[in-house]
Amino acid sequence: MVNEKISQETPRSNVPEMSVSELAFSLKKTLEETYGRVRVRGELSRVTIPGSGHMYADIKDESAVINGICWKGVLSKLSIKPEEGLEVICTGRISTYPARSNYQLIIDSMELAGEGALLKMLEERKKKLTVEGLFAPERKKPLPFIPQRIGVVTSPTGAVIRDILHRLNDRFPRPVMVWPVLVQGEGAADQITAAINGFNAMKERRPDLLIVARGGGSLEDLMPFNEESVVRAAAECTIPLISAVGHETDTTLIDYAADVRAPTPTGAAEMAVPVRLNLMAQIAEDEQRLMSSISRMLSHKGDRLQGVAARLGDPKRLLEIKTQGLDHLSHKMTSSFERGVALKRERTVKLGALLRHPKALIDEKRTALGYRSERLLALKDTLFKDRSNTLESHSRMLESLSFKSVLGRGYVVVLDAEGAPVTSANQTHTGQDVQLQFKDEKCVDAVIGKSGKSKKTAKTDTQGQLF
Repeated sequence: MVNEKISQETPRSNVPEMSVSELAFSLKKTLEETYGRVRVRGELSRVTIPGSGHMYADIKDESAVINGICWKGVLSKLSIKPEEGLEVICTGRISTYPARSNYQLIIDSMELAGEGALLKMLEERKKKLTVEGLFAPERKKPLPFIPQRIGVVTSPTGAVIRDILHRLNDRFPRPVMVWPVLVQGEGAADQITAAINGFNAMKERRPDLLIVARGGGSLEDLMPFNEESVVRAAAECTIPLISAVGHETDTTLIDYAADVRAPTPTGAAEMAVPVRLNLMAQIAEDEQRLMSSISRMLSHKGDRLQGVAARLGDPKRLLEIKTQGLDHLSHKMTSSFERGVALKRERTVKLGALLRHPKALIDEKRTALGYRSERLLALKDTLFKDRSNTLESHSRMLESLSFKSVLGRGYVVVLDAEGAPVTSANQTHTGQDVQLQFKDEKCVDAVIGKSGKSKKTAKTDTQGQLF
């Protein structure tokens, strides 16, 4: 019975028993140790960047797909921008996500897979920026003829800056300000952008012309000059900008945004300034031509002046005739003036003879005045006597008719407050202020009382009221 029970139990195994978590993390450790550094080539698909800033994508080819993750800090440092359908080479490590039991590639760096993919990306970027108008011809600014100061954005250690300075010194020496930057690799695009914006923002010692330059290289080496930030900085720069990136056959997007593209950095220096010796020679030649032209013009004008002078005659003879005419007119004017004065004097004498002497006139008027005075004195008594009698008669009549003679018989004149005579009872009322004028021309103030008082006697109190 016991043996039968034992035979019915599950057969034992020497394989250790593990939990799901233990197995998942063991696989994670094995993958990370085995594939600690891998490079995977494939096409990006389902690229998403959520609010966390991390990138999640699929890397696929014709037969398989692997999940890829690029953390936020690494994503901002990538030399290319991950886009859907872009063929890339990703470098990183293999890891797993135990919660879902799937493996994934943790991306540390990313580059385009082949030049074809890179050119495709650049073509799409060029179309995008063209639509925005960054490459429009009307945005281009003319270069200054002789810039006072030139700014150069390039590597300070390469041959490019030496070639530019050497060519500038040969042609027309100008002050040069160099903004040192990386021209390839990680961070180069940011430094180039900062340099262009820095020159553009300067207030003092601001350059009149910018040159962005680097020597030749592969398409990957020139990628910083294809970045959007660099192209936008070049397009928005208010200082005229010359792009001199790579050799003559190399073309980058900054070439389209720049005001002028130079085939080489040396060519940019030649475009920046003219040849000083040529200018001096041109000025000397222009000066010689100008002096020759002036000499010819003066000679022509002199010949023309001589021809005109020959037709005019000798100026001395013309002056002699005019001088003689002036003397004749002067003599004629003097004679006319003397003749006129003589006539006026003769007429004055004639008129003076007709005038009487003032003393005789005065004596005549004095005699007439004495005669009239005697007649007035003789008529005085006759004239004033009749008028005096008439005046006395009128005076007596006026005195007899005057109201003052009536006042002498005990009458008075009643005057109102304005001094006008009161001639009717209708002009009075009880309590009215009046004045009483007596024969001695003195006036007494009075008040008219009520009519109920005695009519026989009118008494005046000490205040002059009439009762």
